[in-house]
Amino acid sequence: MVLFLIFTSLLVLQRVMELIVAKRNEMKMKQLGAVELGQEHYVYIVLLHSFFFISFIVEVVLTGYRLSPLASILFVMFIFLQALRIWTIRSLGMFWNTKVIILPDANVVKRGPYHFLRHPNYVIVALEIVIIPILFNAYVTAILFSVLNSLLLTFVRIPFEEKALSDQSNYSNAFASTPKFLPQTTKRQR
Repeated sequence: MVLFLIFTSLLVLQRVMELIVAKRNEMKMKQLGAVELGQEHYVYIVLLHSFFFISFIVEVVLTGYRLSPLASILFVMFIFLQALRIWTIRSLGMFWNTKVIILPDANVVKRGPYHFLRHPNYVIVALEIVIIPILFNAYVTAILFSVLNSLLLTFVRIPFEEKALSDQSNYSNAFASTPKFLPQTTKRQR
């Protein structure tokens, strides 16, 4: 139980710190003339992530705080994802946010993980939604929220974000050959 409380507390603290960074970035961007779009669907993202934590905590409490037999592997994967998360946030700099905030005519970021993928942050979050609950045997949460997150990203957030970026920046040209979620290997010429 102590390990679960420490892990969950650190996770919540991390998310709060990210929201502080996002708010700071939002203020910087708006001072430069950026506009916020997609407020009507942002509430669903907040609800999904809030209920994910509630479901995770409730399921772990109800099932007895048991660590997965694969806990050491899952924890290493989780730490690796946190390194990728930091790389992603640092690569975007002031452009990183939990909201869709667009600075018209800005060049999109193509460095860091964005050199390989259009949406590395969404890949990280999707993997966390699986790994975090399974670490403590919360399989219902892992499955349910993986499905909900996939639906929200696939049918709402990503299409909206890509259209907003394409309408206001060089996004379409910059990412024309960049895969959305999985890096591609280059094919050898014969």
